[in-house]
Amino acid sequence: MSPRTPAPAVTPNWFAVVMGTSILATAAATLPVSSPVLTGIAWTAWALASVVLVAAVATTTRHYLDDRGAIRRYLDDPGMAHFYGAQAMGLLAYGAATLVVAKPLLGQGVAVGADATLWILGTALGLATAVGVPVLAFTRHSVAPGAASGAWLMPVVPPMVSAATGAMLLPYVGGELARTLALACYAMFGLSGLAAIMVIASLWNRLAHHQVGAAAAVPTLWIVLGPLGQSVTAVGLLADHAAQPLGIDSHALLVFSLLYGVPVMGFALMWLAIALAVTVRTARVGLPFTLAWWAFTFPVGTCVTGASQLAKHTGSAAMTGLAVLLYALLAAGWGVAATGTLRHHLPRRERAHALSVSA
Repeated sequence: MSPRTPAPAVTPNWFAVVMGTSILATAAATLPVSSPVLTGIAWTAWALASVVLVAAVATTTRHYLDDRGAIRRYLDDPGMAHFYGAQAMGLLAYGAATLVVAKPLLGQGVAVGADATLWILGTALGLATAVGVPVLAFTRHSVAPGAASGAWLMPVVPPMVSAATGAMLLPYVGGELARTLALACYAMFGLSGLAAIMVIASLWNRLAHHQVGAAAAVPTLWIVLGPLGQSVTAVGLLADHAAQPLGIDSHALLVFSLLYGVPVMGFALMWLAIALAVTVRTARVGLPFTLAWWAFTFPVGTCVTGASQLAKHTGSAAMTGLAVLLYALLAAGWGVAATGTLRHHLPRRERAHALSVSA
């Protein structure tokens, strides 16, 4: 019997593909406008995310079994350790897409059960990365003074994704469990939000003193949009679903979601303009492909869902238009990232087949 071929090395950042494809589905299904085209995109993206998640989990598991030192090696790498947050967010993002998009196909019980299971797994892993990776960074990693990067947000953002996706589960639980879940969502909103503020401030300081740096790292600037858009989404969803479990006036939570959400969305749009300008400037010289290109997807998608929440709560035509415009940007970013991934990471024969199928 011939020896088994070792599994390819699947680093944690591959789960960004799951994140970006899942948010493409969720954002399409939750836009404040609807059309058969958006419905088709949502279903197609959810199906693709299903395939990618299964492949990523299976290949990663096999890789870790074949290479028992891989996890420790990635955690010891200051450039890779942060991306363990992508594994947590991949589970959370796909669970939310399943609940929002696939419930008519799977049935409420299966969809809610799948989302709840993935939420528990993703939240546990996300809290572990939110604590564990900073501990490693503070005690073992050695980085240069000007090394702050948008990638530093990856381990601290998962609890914010848990806050938003946990709020989506509140209508399906009751009693003390619902109260505990609502409180946990608000706690994770604060945990992640405050940590993100510190990282964003460090990144701003680095950019001001050391400029943009390596072209390959430019897409990580887009990661900043993730905690911003996801926090707006989280407070909007909690305003919809947390009042009854907490015994709080729903109007108070709605007011908080607007007083928080509108200013933060304003900052997100400013950062989007900065990131877009820097990316276009860099692309003119040369923007090499890396998996960091998937930062053009999930962070933008959270801004779509955040703007959709603000449009829902205000009835604003401007917010509705913003959500649609941001979704167009998300779709374009997904196309760029997916095309780059196919060209650079699939064998030539498989790439030709994949492109022919997509055509």
